[in-house]
Amino acid sequence: MAWPELVLALLFILLAAEIFVNALEHLGERLHISEGVTGSLFAAIGTALPETLVPLLAFAGGDAANREIGTGAILGAPMMLSTLSISLLGWVSLRKRGAHGIFHAEETGFTRDLNTFLLAFSLASLALFLPRDMPTARIAVAFTLLLMYFIHILLTLRASAKLVASGHGTEARNPLHFQRDGLALTWWLIMAQLMAGLGLLILSAKGFIAGIHTIAPQLGIPPLLLALLLVPVATELPEKINSILWVRRQKDTLAFGNITGALVFQGTLLPAIGMLATDWQAQPGTLASVAITLLGAGWLRLCIARGKLKVWQLWGNGALYLAYLFISLY
Repeated sequence: MAWPELVLALLFILLAAEIFVNALEHLGERLHISEGVTGSLFAAIGTALPETLVPLLAFAGGDAANREIGTGAILGAPMMLSTLSISLLGWVSLRKRGAHGIFHAEETGFTRDLNTFLLAFSLASLALFLPRDMPTARIAVAFTLLLMYFIHILLTLRASAKLVASGHGTEARNPLHFQRDGLALTWWLIMAQLMAGLGLLILSAKGFIAGIHTIAPQLGIPPLLLALLLVPVATELPEKINSILWVRRQKDTLAFGNITGALVFQGTLLPAIGMLATDWQAQPGTLASVAITLLGAGWLRLCIARGKLKVWQLWGNGALYLAYLFISLY
């Protein structure tokens, strides 16, 4: 019964993502904030909850296998976003924009997200090589990452007013799904739909994860490889679906901000959790994931530094994901 449950969970994730995205656009419009803040902070934090819960629940298990799953989930999530998730935006845009089509994401926020992630994740990766008998150093790195995310939030909010004035304000193009004839569009109604969509996202992702855990032993997959390959596919589905919906609606800033904002969240807060909950040591299966993640984010940063981001350039991130699959499985 695991496969039907996986399909059902995926369908609910698609439904929840549409509910969440629609409510988030109305919330951003009501608050008069930029698309960068809506995507990079609000959407990213909200949809990052499933992958945050996985390592927390795994670490609570206490045994070695759970610690592997928790560490693998922390390192696998940004790898999935910086490779597979980004490449999907290129593939779904191919038909309407062509291979040389250009994405019109707001560049300052995009660059700020990538710069913060590359610095934070590099620091978290170096911490993997700290000796086990240096817990104070790991704690110091963990709090440095937390401070980096706090500063990132302040910089993103500070840039919002200027971006709104220059035409990057969040606009809701479709009516709120919960709104019916005769029912006023209120803050309470927007928040009710937002919470409903977020709750359904989390429950559906957890159901997908449960199905994967049922199937993986039958396939003979070890815990660390399961966490690095399969768990992020489920936990990153909200980000993937939300960004695909936005890029198809020509809302590139929201689409990319949702992914790069989630990268910042996962490159700061989640490694900090790992350092505080485990001895955070490098393992053979994690080093390839770290390298591929940094290459994927670095390639995006290089592309945006050279000018406009083009559709075909995102396929390079997909090639990196295929390379990681080959390294892991063979």
